[in-house]
Amino acid sequence: MNNQVLIPPHPERIHPLLGHHLAGLGAERADWQDAIARVIHNLVNIRDVDGSFLLKLDDGRVIDTKSWHGWEWTQGVGLYGLWKVWEMTGDAQVEKIITDWFSARFAEPSPSRNINTVAPFLTLAHLYQRHGTPAWRPHLEVWGEWVCKDLPRTQEGGFQHIVYNSVNHQQLWDDTLMMSVLPLAKIGQVLNRPHYVEEAKRQFLLHTKYLADPATGLWFHGWTFEGRHHFARARWARGNSWVTIAIPEFIELLDLPPQDGLRLYLTETLRAQVDALAALQTENGLWRTLLDDASSYEEAAATAGFAYGILKGVRLGLLPPEHEALGRRAALAVRRHINAAGELTQVSFGTPVFNTLQEYKDIPLTSMPFGQAMALLALVEFSYRFI
Repeated sequence: MNNQVLIPPHPERIHPLLGHHLAGLGAERADWQDAIARVIHNLVNIRDVDGSFLLKLDDGRVIDTKSWHGWEWTQGVGLYGLWKVWEMTGDAQVEKIITDWFSARFAEPSPSRNINTVAPFLTLAHLYQRHGTPAWRPHLEVWGEWVCKDLPRTQEGGFQHIVYNSVNHQQLWDDTLMMSVLPLAKIGQVLNRPHYVEEAKRQFLLHTKYLADPATGLWFHGWTFEGRHHFARARWARGNSWVTIAIPEFIELLDLPPQDGLRLYLTETLRAQVDALAALQTENGLWRTLLDDASSYEEAAATAGFAYGILKGVRLGLLPPEHEALGRRAALAVRRHINAAGELTQVSFGTPVFNTLQEYKDIPLTSMPFGQAMALLALVEFSYRFI
């Protein structure tokens, strides 16, 4: 028998199909697992030390939008980030953090019902589907009915973006798809109420109609039927990132078949947005808080949302493979902005719709539960590359 000695070729000469799938990824699995653990620790230990970020209402209530024990969209998105970690890892401790949060909140007086306080129910509906805990069903029933029947509507039946301190009369915001529409769809699934799912479909179509900018493919932050305008016409990064997250989530959640008309419509909407984002990503992988304004600061939470939606969109076949590099650069940029304490830095505070672009630039930077959660989304979706 002839003994052959195989001489390894130069690495740069290895055909891509023969190389290891981690080659050139620029990331180590152990480092990303450690980052996920530190981000979770930071998420559940965030505190508003001096009260700077408390929302003080006219009726005397004080809403904690920053600390983990509050009930707002910030914690709602945080819960969903943790849920995605559990989906990938099955970590019982992560699931316990989620269930403990709901147990503690349900022992307190119920919060006001608005667009943003619906956000935690996306995670609760997933939990209910997994465990079937009877005590959770009434919460899903009451809040689901409120969203579908009693939530204030705009012209054409849109979900009016009512929040704790403002009714935002006749206004549509891109945030709504993440905060209320996705939860309604999931509640509809687990409670077997198909009219909830149909309403969620309608809201995706209506928000796309009024908020997607046909000239650029990006989305405006808000629209009002009073005067029929887009306020400052802000193509705000985090608002756009909710869309990048929500469209793949919605298509996957409903398991829409490849030739379904709504799936094709939303897929093309997503592709137009991501094509526009590709030209606006900065050299270091981040996007600016006003996507098309070079004088606005770079923002890491939106970048994390874009990373998640783009990478997941590619994985689900909604986006072309060449967009994976775009999402990968964004995820690596997010990882670089996670400090030793597990905080995602360069995160802007909660942002209403403004009438001037300068007001978006003036929003302060601070660690927030939603920033931590969006980092988790990006870290987890990127982690599929290690499998």
